[in-house]
Amino acid sequence: MLVLALGIIVADLNSSKMKEGRVYLSLLITPLQWLVDLPSRGADRLSDLFVDRATLIRDNEHLRSEALELHRKSQLMAALLEENRQLRDLLNATERLEADVMAAELIGVNPDPFLHEVILNRGFEDGLYIGQPVIDAGGIMGQVLSLAHYTSRVMLITDARTAVPVEVVRNGFRSIALGKGVLGELELSHVPDTADIQEGDMLVTSGLGGRFPRGYPVAVVSEVIRDPGRPFTLVKATPAARLDRSRQLLLVDYRHSSPEHRMAREAQAQVSLEQIPSEENVESVDE
Repeated sequence: MLVLALGIIVADLNSSKMKEGRVYLSLLITPLQWLVDLPSRGADRLSDLFVDRATLIRDNEHLRSEALELHRKSQLMAALLEENRQLRDLLNATERLEADVMAAELIGVNPDPFLHEVILNRGFEDGLYIGQPVIDAGGIMGQVLSLAHYTSRVMLITDARTAVPVEVVRNGFRSIALGKGVLGELELSHVPDTADIQEGDMLVTSGLGGRFPRGYPVAVVSEVIRDPGRPFTLVKATPAARLDRSRQLLLVDYRHSSPEHRMAREAQAQVSLEQIPSEENVESVDE
């Protein structure tokens, strides 16, 4: 057998016929090799497919997580930009007033739908007094109703108990803006049918009564209803302040800080501290 094997090897090396036969034999064997290798290649492709799918799922989850994180950051950025805008507007608003102002933040609201009241993070210890005007960047928000040591309750101008002396910028016509218990609406009291007032007129504080500084925006006339059968015209107005959105506010003290005034203010605040209602039913504002 060894001699035969050596003889075949020598013949294969020296004989061209053997080389041609080997070529034809390889042609016959190639399909068999391909069929034998087919399961292995199929397994490799399936493995790659599963690996690629797992990779895609993992990458997709990672991208989804990144998208949520970016969305959260964009929301936070939007909130910071809005707060920055409000602070800038308040800074500009202080330039209109010849008075001392103090920044405050809204920290709570009264959940009673019939009482338009909010809670601020300033109180008696900060020098506040009953009736002190509260404004935002747009206009008059309301006035301090009661005081605690470090918080205060503010009654908004839309509260049914509120009346603000106003005048029309265009012609100086004076009237009283009454709260109607509707957050976005005021009503002018006893406007004569002959009064020169129209939609779009700006109403500002007249300064009468000494409670609010003169010339600060209160509302814009939104509707004028004249009824020939009635002696008075119904005038509705939309508040200039963002009563349901502003959180950064200003407390205005434009009165003279005389010794008599300070004593009266402290006495009034002390009475308020004794009579202040419970704040257990006050709804906190979420951060």
